[in-house]
Amino acid sequence: MFLRTMSMLFSPFTLRALTLRNRIGVSPMCQYSSIDGFANDWHLVHLGGLATGGAGLVFTEAAAVLPEGRISPQDLGLWRDAHIPELARAVSFGKAQGAAMGIQLAHAGRKASTKRPWEGGGTVLPDGGGWDNVMAPSAIAFSGQYPLPHALSLDDIAHVVTAFHDATVRAQQAGFQVVEVHAAHGYLLHEFLSPLSNHRTDHYGGSFDNRIRLTLDVAAAVRSAWPADLPVFVRISASDWADGGWTLDESVPLAVQLKALGVDVIDCSSGGLAAHQQIVIGPGYQVPFAKRIRHDAHIATAAVGLITTPEQAERIVQEGDADLVLLAREMLRNPRWPLAAAHALSATIAWPPQYERGRLR
Repeated sequence: MFLRTMSMLFSPFTLRALTLRNRIGVSPMCQYSSIDGFANDWHLVHLGGLATGGAGLVFTEAAAVLPEGRISPQDLGLWRDAHIPELARAVSFGKAQGAAMGIQLAHAGRKASTKRPWEGGGTVLPDGGGWDNVMAPSAIAFSGQYPLPHALSLDDIAHVVTAFHDATVRAQQAGFQVVEVHAAHGYLLHEFLSPLSNHRTDHYGGSFDNRIRLTLDVAAAVRSAWPADLPVFVRISASDWADGGWTLDESVPLAVQLKALGVDVIDCSSGGLAAHQQIVIGPGYQVPFAKRIRHDAHIATAAVGLITTPEQAERIVQEGDADLVLLAREMLRNPRWPLAAAHALSATIAWPPQYERGRLR
């Protein structure tokens, strides 16, 4: 049985000048519900509901820094100033509920221009709302159901770095308090990291130092555009779960270099790069990645992946495996999971006054 004295899960956590009310966060979860990148009422209600549920940090879904960087035509975006007001509306509401609001910035790379999951996946052609300028480090498709990408030129790479910088400026204007760089799940930055998808022979390919170069370039650009008193996260896939791919032993030195650039938290996920990956799934199966990186790279980490119970989440932070736990599917099932978890752990948490009559006693 798990024994506890005082809940660490519900203790505050300070990153630079930002203090989270607890160590529970909502992972970015694609909603595939935007038109031309714009947030709308769905995003306001979705994010607002999560903020009222008691989480310390609520992330938006991945927001594309370029239109061709969307996973699907219905992805959220932040590639132009017109996207700011609707996002700002959701941010303002979430902050008023006591949650810190974060945005994940992303480029889908070779996994772009695809159908929404409930439409069966596969490529979306230009005549169906997709695009033909899908880009990657090398001209290697993710699988036969995905588009064949073009290898980015050096000018293309510079354009991507600038796009991340400019989207970061817009994120600040929208009022976000955390920005996360998406370098996981087989999207563009992860594609550069892994030798399975990066076959380049220039200074962005080959050696470890070359393969991590774009992720470091983007992290530096984001940090330079983001207020010095607010934190930057980077989400990585700590393992490709495939022979010859990116490994945890490479993730640790990457985290060391990201920390030196001013990154505050490594969000430790895994997989998504190789269609032939062999993932061993079980409760908390990705927590060891967060633990190893936290201890060996001496940087704060967030743990994700089949974290479902309050006792499990409490144990992760109590035992020093991670500083934060980020939940996704469990928050879809119960957006007020943190309120119920506080009751289960006999921890103190503020309920929205409108919901006080339903408080668990």
